[in-house]
Amino acid sequence: MKFRPLHDRVLVRRVDEEEKTAGGIIIPDTAKEKPMEGEIIAVGQGARNEKGEIVPLDVKAGDRVLFGKWSGTEVKIDGEELLIMKESDVLGIIETVSKVKKAA
Repeated sequence: MKFRPLHDRVLVRRVDEEEKTAGGIIIPDTAKEKPMEGEIIAVGQGARNEKGEIVPLDVKAGDRVLFGKWSGTEVKIDGEELLIMKESDVLGIIETVSKVKKAA
């Protein structure tokens, strides 16, 4: 099934966290909290401003984002649990920094 959110909403897939702590302790499923990090799957066209013009969203499909703990509405699409939320619920985009090694 193909799904496209309306207006300023985004479709997010939660990214699973590590099952071990930094000290090597394995965390059971019952003790885990739902991750607040996800990947944008689809975005709407954007919100309308006071003039009626569509303002495009800052996020795009493929972006890795952080969102609030209680943000969004959980839905099941094609057997996969996803979140639909407004772009304003997204706290920020996670950007990876590539490290360049200096030649010795």
